[in-house]
Amino acid sequence: MPPASVLLVIDMQNATVAIAHRAAETVKVIAGLRERALAAGVPVVMIQDQGGGMDPGTDGWQIAPELAPDSDGLVVHKASPDSFLGTGLDAALKAVGATEVVVTGFATEMCVDTTARQALSHGYDVVLVADGHTTSVRPDSGAYASPDRSIAHHNEIFRNIRFPGRRVRVLPAAEVEFSSAP
Repeated sequence: MPPASVLLVIDMQNATVAIAHRAAETVKVIAGLRERALAAGVPVVMIQDQGGGMDPGTDGWQIAPELAPDSDGLVVHKASPDSFLGTGLDAALKAVGATEVVVTGFATEMCVDTTARQALSHGYDVVLVADGHTTSVRPDSGAYASPDRSIAHHNEIFRNIRFPGRRVRVLPAAEVEFSSAP
């Protein structure tokens, strides 16, 4: 039986998209995945960060218009890099029968990485969309890796991470196949 997928879109809000590396390309990839998921009857969960300058109701806090959920779309609010911590995400995933999360969003080395690892700890298989996550624009110097290096690094980590009883895959958006819960 194929896994029951849910598409997670993490922190793709106006403030983060404004500072994101390859913002337009990443939004386009995620929007395409969202359309395909909805067409397949697969739930889409928007994760919306609040705090740290993204105060609820402000323009920067709003989900990017190209990705904004429908009125009945599921939105989970979080206050840390872990989309499961202190939120209803796990309960929402269980309620729709999810066994696999397809992970996209911002920022690769913080919220995307933390949420993907926590999904494994919560019993879900993970698909990290190789071209569906990004990080902030920054120079290729200093303590942080450049955006391209950070994205490549995390894709490689997830290609090689082993987690007992879980399936972890890194796929380009074009290869992601959605299946809904029976």
